[in-house]
Amino acid sequence: MSVSRDVVALDDPVGESLRGRHAHLARGVGRAATYLPDVSTFASVSADPGPADWDDLVRLLGRGEFADMFSCPATPPSHWEPVFVLEGRQMIWPEDALPGHAGDETDAGMVELGADSGPEMLDLIARTKPGPFWSRTHELGTYLGIRDDGGLVAMAGERLRPPGWTEISAVCTAPEARGQGHAARLVGALVTRITARGERPFLHVAEANTGAIALYERLGFVTRKPVTFRGFRTP
Repeated sequence: MSVSRDVVALDDPVGESLRGRHAHLARGVGRAATYLPDVSTFASVSADPGPADWDDLVRLLGRGEFADMFSCPATPPSHWEPVFVLEGRQMIWPEDALPGHAGDETDAGMVELGADSGPEMLDLIARTKPGPFWSRTHELGTYLGIRDDGGLVAMAGERLRPPGWTEISAVCTAPEARGQGHAARLVGALVTRITARGERPFLHVAEANTGAIALYERLGFVTRKPVTFRGFRTP
C-alpha cells in the first residue's frame, strides 16, 4: 500500500500541533512552546534551534523543570540534564488503505470519555502505563472506552494533531480484560472516525513493545521511521 503522500508535518508533530489545532491549549515564549499544565508535558522548539530558542524554553518552563522533547531530533545544550531516552517508531495509516481495513469496527459498545470520566481514565492509565496522560489530556481529542460491569476496562484516544493527521494514543486494557480484542476494536473505531474526516491516523510506539507493534501492523499500520523519545531537566 502506498505511503507516498507528503508527511513532512510528522517530522515535528508536537510543534505542528501546538502551532495549529492545539494552539488553544498551548503557551509559548519566542519560538519555544509547550502545552498547558495538566494537558501534556510535550514541548517544542524551532526546526533548527539555536541557543536563544533553548533559553526561551527555559524561560517558558522554569529552571530545574522537566522538558519532554518527545521525538524532536534536536538535542539541547550539553549542560541540560538527561532524564530519559527511549527508542521507538512512528507508524502511519497508508494513504490508499480503506477506512474499514482496521477490522470494520463500529462504535457499538463503546462510550466517549470526557471530563466526567477523568478519575476512571487516570486510574486505568496508572494500572496499565501506556504512556504520559494527565488530568486534562482528554481535551486533546476524542477518547473512547469500553466498560464491563460499569467499570472502564479499555480505552484509546486522539492526541497530537498536525495538519492532515491525528495521532492515536493511550491505547490500554486492564489486565483482567486482556485477550478480548478491546484494543483492536478501539483503534479500529478511531481509524474509521479519523479517515471519515479526511485525515490519516498515525501513532508512536516504544520499540520494545513488540506486542503493540504486531497489533498495529495486523490492523494495517506501517512503520514510517524510527524515533527516539527524549526528556531533559532545564538548567
